[in-house]
Formats: sequence, structure tokens, C-alpha cells
Amino acid sequence: MIGSEATSEIMTLYVRRWFGVLLATCQIASAAFAQTDTEKTAPPTGPDFTNSIGMKFVRIEPGRFGMGSSDAKLPPAVLAPETTERVWLRGNGDFDERPAHNVTISTPFYMAVHEVTNQQYEQFNQLHAQLRGKFGYSIDGDEAVVFVGWQEATEFCNWLSQRDGYPYRLPTEAEWEYACRAGTTTTFSTGETLPEEFVKNPSSSWYPVPQRSRGRAEVVPLNVAKTTPNAWGLYDMHGNVEEWCQDWYGAYQADDQIDPVGRSEGDFKVTRGGSHSTFPFYLRSSNRLGTLPEDKSWYIGFRVVLGEMPATPTVPKDPPAPFQQNVRQEIPVDVTKGPDSGQPYFRGPRVYVKIPAGSEGPLFSRHNHDAGITECPNGDLLANWYTTVTERGREIAVAVSRLRYGQDEWDDASPLWDAPDRNDHCPALYYDGDKTIYHVNALSAAATWGPLAIIMRSSQDNGVNWSKARIIVPEHVGRHQVIESIIRTRSGAWIIPCDAGPGSTEGTALQVSLDDGKTWSDPGGTIRGIHAGVVELTDGRLMAFGRGQSIDGRMPMSISADLGKTWTYRASPFPPVTGSQRLVLIRLKDGPLFLAAFANKDSGGIQIQDDSGTERTVYGLYTSLSYDDGQTWTKRRLVYDGGPPREFMALDQAKFTLTDTDAEPRGYMACKQARNGVVHLITSINHYAFNQKWLESPTPTAK
Repeated sequence: MIGSEATSEIMTLYVRRWFGVLLATCQIASAAFAQTDTEKTAPPTGPDFTNSIGMKFVRIEPGRFGMGSSDAKLPPAVLAPETTERVWLRGNGDFDERPAHNVTISTPFYMAVHEVTNQQYEQFNQLHAQLRGKFGYSIDGDEAVVFVGWQEATEFCNWLSQRDGYPYRLPTEAEWEYACRAGTTTTFSTGETLPEEFVKNPSSSWYPVPQRSRGRAEVVPLNVAKTTPNAWGLYDMHGNVEEWCQDWYGAYQADDQIDPVGRSEGDFKVTRGGSHSTFPFYLRSSNRLGTLPEDKSWYIGFRVVLGEMPATPTVPKDPPAPFQQNVRQEIPVDVTKGPDSGQPYFRGPRVYVKIPAGSEGPLFSRHNHDAGITECPNGDLLANWYTTVTERGREIAVAVSRLRYGQDEWDDASPLWDAPDRNDHCPALYYDGDKTIYHVNALSAAATWGPLAIIMRSSQDNGVNWSKARIIVPEHVGRHQVIESIIRTRSGAWIIPCDAGPGSTEGTALQVSLDDGKTWSDPGGTIRGIHAGVVELTDGRLMAFGRGQSIDGRMPMSISADLGKTWTYRASPFPPVTGSQRLVLIRLKDGPLFLAAFANKDSGGIQIQDDSGTERTVYGLYTSLSYDDGQTWTKRRLVYDGGPPREFMALDQAKFTLTDTDAEPRGYMACKQARNGVVHLITSINHYAFNQKWLESPTPTAK
């Protein structure tokens, strides 16, 4: 039950919100009546300028500056959250701030002295007033407008240009950094440290997800021009809200440049300046952020410049990554021909995560986890996973590796997806069995895997080229933490399992599409256990196994007869999995259900029958088959090849010894059965391949 104090706070918030909407509507109507067709006038030439809707601008004179970061160590105060907040901050700035290079701004332009406010934006779009106060942010007329995508920011500039007859637009990334620095070469325009007035709620925020955030205590005011301006009269260039720029995000070039305008195309539009609810590291003059142009959150607003767009040609898009190069497009004639199905086949473990030691962006050697795998139409395998130092950090990106058809070793890892300074949690891959592979990913509003949206993109040339990503679930909230167990039911429904919260006790939700992926919805029910594997039973019901929320000390099993609206629960016959472990559950082509999971020593392991007929306990990675839709699981075995004890790598550079009793102890697994019948199972680092006959064979004793 909500307490009276909380109720009063909520009522006050809504009164303020709707009073703001009413006031904004009246102001807009008044402005529209007073001025509907501004006379065209000569462009301004003085040191400052106020336009027809009261926006104040200052003139930015031409000049030359050093853009990006050198290799100099950042001040200790900027890196302090590493020890106090369990985050990782690169000691000399992010990898994408290099190479530092000289840029000349050849033509003067005017820049708004502060970010566009609600009152200003709503003269263009009255309906946006309904978003004042969403999640508690940006209620007042003089607060920075938020929940505005790049296209909407651009349309505002176009509207203002038509109204005033001046060339308004978003700043280029180079213009933004030039204006932010205002002649300085230091970490911030204020020097090597940033005064406290610029830093609001410095944290790796989980808000608005309730399980790990501080709730409304994290909401801060976004009023503009309340901090000290820089030397050129610009407010809030560090913090408050991120600001959309004109450019597509891409790698820097080392040569001197004049009026650069960025790449010709890309996935992400650049944002600059950092925001509230993050650390000063991300508010530095050189720091680069970005997200999809359609993305909207309480972190991002924009400011306007006045001046013709530079005529500089764009730079071609970033070159293809290694996994996109020399990819065979024809389908091999033997792609469906696998090992003899009457004989056991096994291969592994083979390492598929290959990143040089000491890598700190865009790939990271420290922590690689949460894998997905798919077959491509040409028979290649693609595996993706997140690569990072910390799981909650903004540095997290998505890597990919390719096992080319007919080859024995995986390629070295390549970057696959990296929204700049966003937490790119939870990658997944899915192949439709025809010509299209899909990449699904969560997209955080900032740091952490709490406030997540979901994106989808596709490839029809075996992962060489990808469609523009589409935000299929746009709200940055909970129940959107994608799990690599996407399925398509016989009736055509697409199902993406998603953790229902950022912790270990919230269970698993579903996102379901009934129109071939065009629209998605959450049916509302919750699977017991996180990181759930989901499979369709022969009668159309869904069955899921999850981690945590054990029943009678066993892994929980959930059943739904209504596509995830409601679930029933009971204990499975398997021991529970725990931290750093994720199971997989799929249906094999010949009909049986296949489960792979981990048996831990502290839960007593799991019983198997070996090739001598002896019942014994084993530990680590095991598999099981069910021939009656999960009623019984008659085939169990350890993932072990029968060889002598050997040492292999596991998650985070840990080592394990593979024996006839102990297999790989942990990892987040993903699984795909190829068209030739071979089952490809990956953990967080290793790849195993086997056929159904091997799964049906007993575990050998060591020879």
C-alpha cells in the first residue's frame, strides 16, 4: 500500500505536470496568434542574437583546435569512481577519442547559449507537453526538453528555419567540441576538474527500474543556464542532458581536417556533453556518446546552431570488420550432410572467444560473457556475446566471431555492435531457416542493464551487411533483458524471452510478436527463474526452465497454455543452476527435447549412468534428453569426450580440468542445431559440437 507521503508526492507531480501542459498550450497558442509568418531578415552579424521564440545565441568565431584525446593520464578525481562505485574508466580516455587530430572551423556560426527548453520546443510540437514529468523528469518550462529523438530535433530546426528564414540546424560534432572547449585544452572547459555544480546524481543509475534504483530520489532538475557558462558564454556544455549532433558516429581520422561533418552513414547519431546520473568521466570535452536516431530518453536533449551546413564531403562509412570480409555467399551442396547419424560424433571444447590480452576497446579481454549462436544460410556459424570490463558499465559492447563452413578454428573476434557509451547488454541471434539471420539486442538508456529498450536488425547475406536497427520495444524499463533462446512457434508467433528485472529473483518475461516481428507486446505472465530457456510443446503449450526461484531444491519448470499470459509451476528433476550459469532448452529436429545445464557440487551434482553401467555423480556441464515433452528425462550424460584429464579455459580466464567426473563448471550457454543435425553448444568461451547419437550414448569412463 502506498504511504500518504508518497501519495502526496505523486499527486503533486501530476498536478505540476498537467499545469505545465496547460500553461504550455496557452503560451503556444498565444505565440501562434501573435506571429504566424515572420518576415525574412538578414542573417545576424553581431556578437549575440535572440530569435523569434526567445532563443539566445552567441557568435562562435572561426579557429583551430585539437579534437579528441591524447594518451595523457586523466586526473585522479575523474577516475575516482573506479574505486568507490565499482565501475571501470579508461585511464587516458575512451578508445574512440583517438587519434587526436587538428580541426579548423573556417566559418563563424551562432550557437544557442543553452539547450532547447520545453517551452521552446512545444511551440513546435504542443503534444510533447504530455511528456513533461515522465519518470519525474523535465516538468518546468525552462527545463531541457527530453524524450526527443534525433529526427524530431532535426524537424524542430527545420520548423524554426521556415519560421525565421535562417539556417538553423544541429551542430556538427566538431563544432560542438570546439564550442565546448572554448579555447581550452584541458579535460573540461573548467580545467582538469569539474565543479560540483555540473554534476547531478553521479552514478551508474538503474532508474526507473525499482529493484536496484533509489526511485524518485534519483530524479534531478534539468533547468537550463543554472551553471557557470564557459568562456564563450555557453551553458551546460558539461552535464544536464546529452545533446544530439548532426554526425553519424564513426572512427576518427588522424589527418588535419577543415569543417568535418562525420561519416556518410552509420548506426548511431552522436550525442555530446554527458548528462545527469553519470560520472564526470562521461562529461569531458572530448567524450563521445551516441545512440540510434529514434532513441528517446530522459538523458538526451539538444541545442541549436544557426549557420549554413559545411559543404565538406562526408567520410565513407567505417570499413567492414574482419567477420564481414571474404564471406562465401553460395550455399554448399553438402550443407545438410552431417556425420553418420548412427555413430556418436563429438568435437570440443574449441575456444571461440579470441581477443588479445590487454585489449581495452572496442573489444575487451577482461570479461566476455552472455553468448548467442546461429547458423548462416551458407553453413557458417556466427557467435556473439558482450565484451566488457564490468557488466554495469557504459563500456560494454557486443563482439562476434565466425566459424567458416568446413574450417576447424573460429576467426578472431570482431566488433558487432557498440552504441557509444551505452550498456549493450544481452545479445541474441536467430536464423529463420531460409535466408535471413536476425540480431536482437538490448539497448540501455545509459549504464547498467536496468533501463533497457530492445532493437532488431537482419542480414540476408550471411552477416556481411545488416539492415538499419529498428527499436522494436522502445521504452527503457524493466522486463526487456533479452535472453538467447528466441523461438518461433508452429502458429507463427515469435517469442523473445527477457529477464523480468535486473536481479536474480524477478523471473523471466516474454516479448511476443503475432505479425512476423512488426509489433511486439508483453503478455504479462512471468516464468519462474531468470535466464529461462523456452520451448514449444507438441500440444502448443510453452515450457520453460529458469535459474533461481527453486522449487523443493530443484530447478523450476514453468508451463503456459496461453502464450505467456499465465504460468503454472512445479519442480523439475534437475538441480538448480546458479550465478554465472545459464541453461539452454531446445527441441531437436528428430523430436526430443534437449537440455544442457550445470550441476554444482554444493547442490550434490547429478546422477548419470556411465558406459560400464555404473550410476555415479558428476559435476559441471551435462546434457539430458526427453522423448515425451518433458515428462521424463531418460538420457543424461556429462559433456566429456573420454580422454585423459586435461586443462581448459573457462569464463574470465579461469581454468578447469576436464575428467570423467568434472566438466566445464560455468558459463552462459547458447545452442543451435544446424541443418546437418550437428548440435552446436557454446558456453562463455568454448564451443562443443555433437550429434543426437552422442547425446544418447552413456558417459565414458577415463581411459
